[in-house]
Amino acid sequence: MTAKLDRIHDEDLRGRVVSAENAASWITDGMTLGMSGFTRAGDVKAVPTALVNRAAHEQFKVNVFTGASLGSDIDKMFAEAGIINKRLPFQADPVMRKKINQGEFMFVDHHLSHTSEWIRHEVIETIDYAILEAISIKEDGTIIPSTSIGNSLVFAEHAKNIIVEINTAQPELLEGVHDLYSPAKQGERRPIPLTKPEDRIGEQGIKVDTSKIKGIVFTHQEDSPSTITQPDEETKIMADHLLDFLRDEVKSGRLTEELAPIQSGIGSVANAVLHGMVDSEFEHLQVYSEVLQDAVFDLMDAGKVDFASCCSITLSEERMKQVFSQFENYRDKLVMRPQEISNHPEIIRRLGLISINTALEFDIYGNVNSTHVSGTKMMNGIGGSGDFARNAKLAIFVTKSIAKDGDISSIVPFASHIDHTEHDVDVVVTEQGYADLRGLAPRERVPQIIENCAHPMYREQLWNYYLEALEHGGQTPHVLEKAFSWHTNYAKNGTMQERTLETV
Repeated sequence: MTAKLDRIHDEDLRGRVVSAENAASWITDGMTLGMSGFTRAGDVKAVPTALVNRAAHEQFKVNVFTGASLGSDIDKMFAEAGIINKRLPFQADPVMRKKINQGEFMFVDHHLSHTSEWIRHEVIETIDYAILEAISIKEDGTIIPSTSIGNSLVFAEHAKNIIVEINTAQPELLEGVHDLYSPAKQGERRPIPLTKPEDRIGEQGIKVDTSKIKGIVFTHQEDSPSTITQPDEETKIMADHLLDFLRDEVKSGRLTEELAPIQSGIGSVANAVLHGMVDSEFEHLQVYSEVLQDAVFDLMDAGKVDFASCCSITLSEERMKQVFSQFENYRDKLVMRPQEISNHPEIIRRLGLISINTALEFDIYGNVNSTHVSGTKMMNGIGGSGDFARNAKLAIFVTKSIAKDGDISSIVPFASHIDHTEHDVDVVVTEQGYADLRGLAPRERVPQIIENCAHPMYREQLWNYYLEALEHGGQTPHVLEKAFSWHTNYAKNGTMQERTLETV
């Protein structure tokens, strides 16, 4: 215990060390919890597990606010235990997803930069307990976060009470990487003084009134590894298409060979496409993103990325061991920020980001669905894609052109749910090619998308829909009674492909 206590540099706080079970006993029915964690990194582990164990013999429900998805199966266990009343703003667990779609609890899906504003302006429930993972607490009570920041700063500022989980499995070399900056209320704040990804504008930890720290729990557990899959042949082709587009932008003079700061969303496809830059001619790149996945560290190792700003570090198991065992090689090239800063529209617009995010589907006019399967079933959530798409210099969405062995086309007549309208989407990329939609009217977009992005097995079917829609006229022609026929056909027959008389 003495070695653990060395991580608490405030002598008075050492007397507040408790068990996870003791800390969990303070949480009662109807409370709202603000829990650290962003895409399976830096999430609290012991107190949530103790809460789930309590649920085996006690009925209660809580609201759970986080930065994004949680690791260590916390979201799964919370969902199975039935202790959630409301969850926001993002999740990525299959069990939780199923419970959401069954209506067993409420899920609030919204832009990741907005949670802090809601809390600051008391729009949503008051946080009773902020439960935060840390690597240490300094002499003045400053809490040093671990592998993510997420919403931890705003949770700590506005919660009635704070529980700190000090995770001794997280490397102490993380201290000094964080940059904690909290804007004032809207209408009272100054411009955020950040003009380059490497700028530091805040504190190295979370400064709190130590009287709010009710308890400190020790843990020793690594983050859950990322679930991303390695690049495959199709994602490599997609990366090549994206690189071709960027090369054309350089030739036109709209970009330099150093490009512009890059943002890449969470997920296997976006990670794989970014990884494609490893063997490219582009160098001295900078990253300004919410999550750093394997590809960013691959680019650092290849000498392609000079600096990366993020909110969270989420890595595969092998990459996690390598990066954190040699963290001294990376720490001077990194800074970690709260998600309202990593995703802030003012900064995204100022820096002129190249934003790369994943779509579930998009339609012939460039509207993107990134959240709902067949328009009704929540997948994970909008995450930060909206923050970046609306404000980036280049808003790029990537997806494979088909799914389920061709039974689903990712390019449809009308997106079944629209997260990013045609006004916010600049470029769409599949393994078939890319379509640059900038400056194009809706009718000009259609041939670009069908011919360059749709899978050949669906192109004729898309053209048939569009030609019929033209007969109805309009700025954005549609056949409303058939706009979602592809989705209904899939629900009924297991495929979006039309069946001809010969095949029936």
